[in-house]
Amino acid sequence: AVVSALAVAAIGAENVVGVAMPSPFSSQGSLDDAEELARNLGIEYRVVPIKTAMESFDGLLSELFSGTGRDITEENIQARLRGMTLMALSNKFGYLVLTTGNKSELAVGYCTLYGDMCGGLALISDVPKTMVYDLARLMNERGGAVIPLSTIEKPPSAELRPDQTDQD
Repeated sequence: AVVSALAVAAIGAENVVGVAMPSPFSSQGSLDDAEELARNLGIEYRVVPIKTAMESFDGLLSELFSGTGRDITEENIQARLRGMTLMALSNKFGYLVLTTGNKSELAVGYCTLYGDMCGGLALISDVPKTMVYDLARLMNERGGAVIPLSTIEKPPSAELRPDQTDQD
């Protein structure tokens, strides 16, 4: 949300596109927040579900993964499908993908190579996660309720498995 708001402030709403990529683990609340953010920022908003792509990869790897349980491997595939989707849009339409990882996540390796690390510019990579929340609150104080309050208040989650939160 903060990266989107910074992009709008830097280059204008008409030059920013938000893309939601729901998976079977995405909450309705996250999708609602994304849509509200796009509406508040006045940006174009697209939804590209990745469930079918996830199922394709499950099928592709089912024989090789036989006898193993779901783990971080499938979570990383999900993140990489999102990265691949954004990079496809970038290549097709000339968009610049902005990565959303913050300094805290990058410092501890809470990110996926070719997944959420995809992109051409990392706007908040030097900003600690606690400061990201401070920035979100400041943006709302200065610009009205730009970032949905529920985005700020709910436990952060990449929603890569049921009931997963980032602090896990």
